[in-house]
Amino acid sequence: MTDSPLDAPQPGTPQPPASPPSVAPTNAGPEQAGPTQAGPMDAGPGDAGRADAPAPAPAPATRASERRDAAGDAALREAMNRVRVEVGKAVVGQDGTVTGLLIALLSRGHVLLEGVPGVAKTLLVRSFSRALGLDTHRVQFTPDLMPGDVTGSLVYDARTGEFEFRAGPVFTHVLLADEINRTPPKTQAALLEAMEERQVSSDGVSRALPDPFLVAATQNPVEHEGTYTLPEAQLDRFLMKLVVDLPARDAEVDVLRRHAGGFDPRRLDAAGLDPVVTADEILAAQRAAATVAVDDDLLGYIVDLARATRQSPSVLLGVSPRATTGLLAAAKAWAWLGGYPAITPDHVQTMLVPVWRHRIRLRPEAEIEGVSVDAILTSVLQQTRVPI
Repeated sequence: MTDSPLDAPQPGTPQPPASPPSVAPTNAGPEQAGPTQAGPMDAGPGDAGRADAPAPAPAPATRASERRDAAGDAALREAMNRVRVEVGKAVVGQDGTVTGLLIALLSRGHVLLEGVPGVAKTLLVRSFSRALGLDTHRVQFTPDLMPGDVTGSLVYDARTGEFEFRAGPVFTHVLLADEINRTPPKTQAALLEAMEERQVSSDGVSRALPDPFLVAATQNPVEHEGTYTLPEAQLDRFLMKLVVDLPARDAEVDVLRRHAGGFDPRRLDAAGLDPVVTADEILAAQRAAATVAVDDDLLGYIVDLARATRQSPSVLLGVSPRATTGLLAAAKAWAWLGGYPAITPDHVQTMLVPVWRHRIRLRPEAEIEGVSVDAILTSVLQQTRVPI
């Protein structure tokens, strides 16, 4: 679960990354391996393939390159972590949710924000995109919204006598799909290709979307009149579902204090919120997060967790292979933000609920008994063997 834009972090929410431990990583790569011990005699030219031959020392140029890579990686991580601080100028107590958005961005995924009206879901996404310095378009999803209103359509040009493609608001870096469950499924489905293939096809021509690209959709979980439930295929396109709760008392007092001091949520520039990263830095951070090492035991652990959801007696539809790859990507991004060279079971366990909670369908009898998906996932974590 995630915390509200105005609330303290809750269990299951991605929290600000802690400093990496001083112990050796669980999945040390070649650069962490110790040197091979030489035998009693020096190895000759014919000993290159022998197991007891000493490993060649890294060349000075290689060591310098590794140091530059490490320094660049740390600078990227610091830049991405500055986004949380910048968003905090406009939104109170949102570290967990902002971290979830960062993880989705680094994982090249999308986010579904669910919360009652008035908990700053839209303000959060606007502040987040401004801190990233990316182009942003907002679409208010309504019952009469058509697919072409989102993706774009062919428009007849009377001057040339030809049809030309007029790009829709999806051609941006950050798309805020506000109240996505208020539009019919045919319009919701217009985002399927954009979210998965990052392109829009019209009249036999595929047009690439800007990179990076993130869809942040919001929905109201309590008001069902005039809404359309998102189909499973649409839900599965979202990497994470973050639940935005009501604020704690102290956080809400801080909100009122800011408004009493003249804060206007419609004027983010007046709040001093400025871009702190560039698009090139975001793309470089995405590439760096993808290089985090993963041990085979961790891959098996993720698969065991997925199989446990499919075998649960309360579950009608368990998670798919797309869910396992999404969990892996999110765990790698979370580990990279914390400065870890490889993911650990803790990273997988932290990301499991927000990444899988919207992909599971419960049996009707389980819903009648009040069983929640989050409770099922917590039980799966407790009953699945953790690799040592």
